[in-house]
Amino acid sequence: MKNREIANLLYEIADFLEAENVQFKPFAYRRAAFGLESLGKDAKDIYKEEGLSGLENIPGVGKSIAEKIEEYIRKGRIKTHENLKSRMPIKMRELVSLEGLGPKKVKLLYRKLGVSDIKSLERAAKNHEIAKLEGFGEKTEKNILESVSFKKKSEGRFLTGDILEEIEEMEESLRKSEYVRRAVVAGSVRRKKETVGDADMLVTAGNSKKAMDFFVSLPGVVKVRSRGGTKASVKTSRGFDIDLRVVPENSFGAALQYFTGSKDHNIVLRKIAATKGLKLSEYGLFRNNKMIAGRTEEGIYRALGMKWMDPEIRENSGEIEAAIRDFKGEKPGLPRLIAHEDIKGDLHCHSSWARGANTVWEMAEACKEAGYEYFGVSDHTKFLKIEKGLDENDLRKQRLEIDRLNRELEKLGIRFAILQGAEVNILEDGSVDIKDEALKKLDYVIAGVHSNFKMKKEGMTERIITAMKNGHVNVISHPTGRLFGKRDPYEIDFDRVLRAAKVYSVALEINSFPERMDLNDLNIRRAREAGVKMAINTDSHQKGHLENMKAGVDQARRGWAEKKDIINSWPLPKIVQFFKKPYVS
Repeated sequence: MKNREIANLLYEIADFLEAENVQFKPFAYRRAAFGLESLGKDAKDIYKEEGLSGLENIPGVGKSIAEKIEEYIRKGRIKTHENLKSRMPIKMRELVSLEGLGPKKVKLLYRKLGVSDIKSLERAAKNHEIAKLEGFGEKTEKNILESVSFKKKSEGRFLTGDILEEIEEMEESLRKSEYVRRAVVAGSVRRKKETVGDADMLVTAGNSKKAMDFFVSLPGVVKVRSRGGTKASVKTSRGFDIDLRVVPENSFGAALQYFTGSKDHNIVLRKIAATKGLKLSEYGLFRNNKMIAGRTEEGIYRALGMKWMDPEIRENSGEIEAAIRDFKGEKPGLPRLIAHEDIKGDLHCHSSWARGANTVWEMAEACKEAGYEYFGVSDHTKFLKIEKGLDENDLRKQRLEIDRLNRELEKLGIRFAILQGAEVNILEDGSVDIKDEALKKLDYVIAGVHSNFKMKKEGMTERIITAMKNGHVNVISHPTGRLFGKRDPYEIDFDRVLRAAKVYSVALEINSFPERMDLNDLNIRRAREAGVKMAINTDSHQKGHLENMKAGVDQARRGWAEKKDIINSWPLPKIVQFFKKPYVS
């Protein structure tokens, strides 16, 4: 869809305008970009069907911005964007993606030092030119170098949440093709890794050549890197590569298993095969030259004496041993991983009360449409002024609105509940920025670190544990604070945090916003083994972000999480009981 392309341009226009000290307009452009990202339909299709008036109906889009979207759809460019960029020829989005660099600082760096991209920024920092500028200093210069280094480490990797939709659209197009019988995405995409370098697609086809012709001509393909009789490699408009392999029908299961990986998982499988006098490859499982399995993955694993296992856990981290025990009827076997349909609500959603794009009612409607039984409003609180954080009085007023909406739902006979939470800020000493008397009136409380990320390990650990000791805190949001492409997790003693979470009945969040994916899979598994409950939340700032729940569930599955481990897979009475404390598993 064009939506993301257009939204990125609108975001960059907002950044340029903010750099030039233009008032109000940057917020309007960002709100419009927000609205575009939340659409379930391509803006190009809306324009084709409804014209300019259809674009004006997109949330946050007025007539002026609608005309610019129209201009991009028709001409592939926006003149306003080009004019702004001509006055400041820099890679604005690239630079502001670094932690601590906003548009105004980027402009100053450009005017004073000629910084136009990450490369020139790094050069200026290494030459100690940035520290001399007013408003920067040595500490900022050091942080910039750290951010650049972190950014470079993630080059060539893509957030799975950002590109999955495009990959799945291509997969669906292949499935619908008259030339393709079966099509499945394999590799790290199928294992739902947080980031991927490329994607592997496997198909069976009646006519390989025509299947190849169809693949390389798909929308979004900008370059054909290579093409042969049964394999092709293309580059997409988003910049990542997709490899397509046409495999024989009777080897499809073996190929799917092989190309799904992981590498370490496959090495162990081949060793097990060898001990049985077998040879395993992408073509099948053979005894001498006779294929004994290969048409299905299940057949491969069964012939090796193990149960089939979900792709997300194939990392040689105990799943093979569990699958062997399962096959023999022994325990502990493979986990029954949480499923997407198990989720009954989203507890971390922001609303227009605090710079979210949608009202409480709009978010509630979207959650109801998603099939949930409840949803929780968790707006930022007063410490985060940039998010228009709510104070105690604001929370009281919001409660009145939520109570009114719940009464309306009850009158209509709709079985759906709106819960009031808040995402309070954990201050440096471990206290939170809202008084206890206000917190106890909320249905639940999420607490998170949003400042002073570079505290030493012991101090940060104590900070989080102190917040857990507050009798009203129920969930710790994005517990390690990482942001892909921006910063590493802050340093904490995670084992101590887990022990405290267990003692004080506090759940840890699996934040499924693509840039966060925090907790990671290894920490999810550690939490599960420690008996600590978790909540999969989207941290949605608009309706469209609710779709990130799928990525959060995938992440939980990678961490071996089961339904019993995830509090928002529980029915409303049970989760309300958990929030009351103390909770006994």
